[in-house]
Amino acid sequence: MESLTGQHIILIIHYFFFVYGFLAIGSYLFLTVVSAFETSEYVKKNKFVDYSEILASSISPSISIIAPAYNESLNIVENVRSLLSSHYVNYDVIIVNDGSKDDSLELLINAYDLVKVNYLVNKQIPTKPLRAGVFKSTNPAFEKLTVIDKENGGKADALNFGLNVSSNQYVACIDVDCLLLEDSLQKMIKPFLEATDHKVIATGGVIRIANSCTIKDGKLLDVNMPKKMIERAQILEYLRSFLLGRMAWSRLNGLLVISGAFGLFDKKIAIEVGGYDTKTVGEDMELIVRMRRVMEEQKVKYRVAYIPDPLCWTEAPDNYRIFISQRNRWTRGTIETLKMHKKIGFNPKYGALGLLSYPYWLIFERLAPIFEVVGIIYFTVLMMLNYVRWDFSLAFFSLAYLFTLLLSIAAIYSEELTYHQYKKKGTGFKLLLTAILEPIVLHPFVLYAAVRGNYDYYFNKKKKWGVMQRKGMGTTAT
Repeated sequence: MESLTGQHIILIIHYFFFVYGFLAIGSYLFLTVVSAFETSEYVKKNKFVDYSEILASSISPSISIIAPAYNESLNIVENVRSLLSSHYVNYDVIIVNDGSKDDSLELLINAYDLVKVNYLVNKQIPTKPLRAGVFKSTNPAFEKLTVIDKENGGKADALNFGLNVSSNQYVACIDVDCLLLEDSLQKMIKPFLEATDHKVIATGGVIRIANSCTIKDGKLLDVNMPKKMIERAQILEYLRSFLLGRMAWSRLNGLLVISGAFGLFDKKIAIEVGGYDTKTVGEDMELIVRMRRVMEEQKVKYRVAYIPDPLCWTEAPDNYRIFISQRNRWTRGTIETLKMHKKIGFNPKYGALGLLSYPYWLIFERLAPIFEVVGIIYFTVLMMLNYVRWDFSLAFFSLAYLFTLLLSIAAIYSEELTYHQYKKKGTGFKLLLTAILEPIVLHPFVLYAAVRGNYDYYFNKKKKWGVMQRKGMGTTAT
């Protein structure tokens, strides 16, 4: 048998990167087209929906909003006010103060006239115990509010405590620093009400970035485009991810993740599968995968739905240190989830979940940064050996750059045609300029964070969750 020469090896590597790049571009184009059809269909259908019927009906499904809080004194009073401002009729708000070391609890007690009450907790899911106890308001205006003060156990543990306390049919799990729009719950519950021949187990909503927006008394008053490139680049990232990615996966019923910032779940199923996993930093993705896995194994016809309306606004990192820490955690969470549920991968028993969703996340999300770094190293070696065909190389890099730019422009165009949140003069040009610069300015940090996340997962024994330091969403940025 003829042995492989150096030229053969180089040729094989070239073909590998070519095929991988071709498949990646093809998958992104496919998802973009599917997303365009799904978004168009959703917008047309919802022009005739009267959400006031859901709003006003006393028989609307009951929902508990569960918001974990840890050292959130900067935003917590205003954000709780936002959660209490929902126009939905049948809901309550459960704030789980997860052993905060600041004055978050004291601020809530003073702002909402809270007093400690006796409360029997149904411990269906094991959690850390109570610390100061359970609090309710003496003010009838805040009767929907329950505040729990417990020992620190992490976000997943706090959410599980909220699941134990909730007595409602559905739970909306949300980051306490997020700002919900008043009609968010009735739009999120709609897929559950429409389901006839299948069971909806969860719905996710679009997350938008609130940096530089004007917010007062828990309400979004004015949408502004941030001045910092890192913030604008994240806006573009979110538009691509939510409008072009998750809309398509919703259509294909292959959604593997609902943002931890805002998701609505069937509480009974969430508890039956064991609640949030406290041993992973990607608890939001892992719960969805586990719920889907159980549904597949039980042969239940189900769906994870997605709502493209901008329903939730959150503060994004405004410096590269926090940004890298956040993306490091996202990478580790993805690795953990895919590893925990590797049984699903390429397994026809799990249908589209095993043959489409899992392979995509493994090959084009989990492994993509590793392949990219290997490609960079390989290209550097070729340059040192003077093996580079610069005409081909420039054509390849130009194609990759232009394709990324095309996806960003498609996301901006989709936003302009649908929800058009950035209405001020010049914002479209700023987003376009951001799209041109983002692959050069932001992507290297995304790549570094992903590589560091891989390293930390396998070699760093002192892994950190990744703290998001808040500056507050009450005023516009300067």
